[in-house]
Amino acid sequence: MKKLNKQNTQSLTLALFVIYLLALFWLVLFKLQFSVPIMEDGRVINLIPKIWVFSETVNNVIVFIPFGVYICMIKDKWSFVKKLMASVGLTVFFEATQFIFAIGRSDITDVLSNTLGALIGIGAYAMLFKLFKDNTNRKINAFAALVTVLAILSVALLLLSNRWVRIR
Repeated sequence: MKKLNKQNTQSLTLALFVIYLLALFWLVLFKLQFSVPIMEDGRVINLIPKIWVFSETVNNVIVFIPFGVYICMIKDKWSFVKKLMASVGLTVFFEATQFIFAIGRSDITDVLSNTLGALIGIGAYAMLFKLFKDNTNRKINAFAALVTVLAILSVALLLLSNRWVRIR
């Protein structure tokens, strides 16, 4: 199998990043549904962090770790602060969109936990770069491509099984 050159590696990174962003939009804004989940109690905004909702906070952190890694791969010349501000910007966009369209609760805890996830991703990329040097992006792409294919197959199987159950 032919090794990927730098341009092909960057193209693969961008393609995987777009797939990740689409999945993130589906998860955050549509809550893994195919219809828009309208909030029955209207627009809600919470500016007081809720640390006691542990599982939700952990899930938000985990979901944003890849964003930190991808932003390092795509914008390697950006400073740490710029990379972190990109994650804050995306999170605020999600929260504002949820508020504007009343499709979810806008919560400062989400902003903090998503930003923490991206921060962990930025740190993980830095550690991987020390370990793998110039091969870092290729190794991350290989892992990300595998995870992406498995995730797409899982969603396809869930959709097919759901359809099969409805037919019966």
